[in-house]
Amino acid sequence: MKIQNKPMTSLLRFSLAALIAATVPAMAETVVIVSPKNPATRMFSEQAAQFFLGKSTMFTPVDQAEGSAIRNDFYQKVTDKDAAQVKAIWSKLVFTGKATPPREYKSNADVKKAVADDPKAIGYIDKSAVDDTVKVILTLP
Repeated sequence: MKIQNKPMTSLLRFSLAALIAATVPAMAETVVIVSPKNPATRMFSEQAAQFFLGKSTMFTPVDQAEGSAIRNDFYQKVTDKDAAQVKAIWSKLVFTGKATPPREYKSNADVKKAVADDPKAIGYIDKSAVDDTVKVILTLP
């Protein structure tokens, strides 16, 4: 005769699920930032995509390091393209002389400083890195 202990099985499953959830890092929120000197107060993802795909020169885009998780996540959310597709777009624009690609920075702090120092700059950083040197105009889901 087989004896089943349903409460114990449920407890074990719950404990295992909790352990897995605790070991998976939470996905950080990404925000689009500008200098506090910039008059912009908010922006839609579609608008941000225009600047980061070289379709508008109203802002000067500032990029995170190539291959970084935040860069890959940002481009997927804002442009619905992966980083390789975005790089191809910029390569074509540079080759035809229509645009200069965004400057790349190694960290949130470097991007934040570059944006804070240039009223025309637009960048993206982890929400946890925001301080009063920059202004958030878009929070990505």
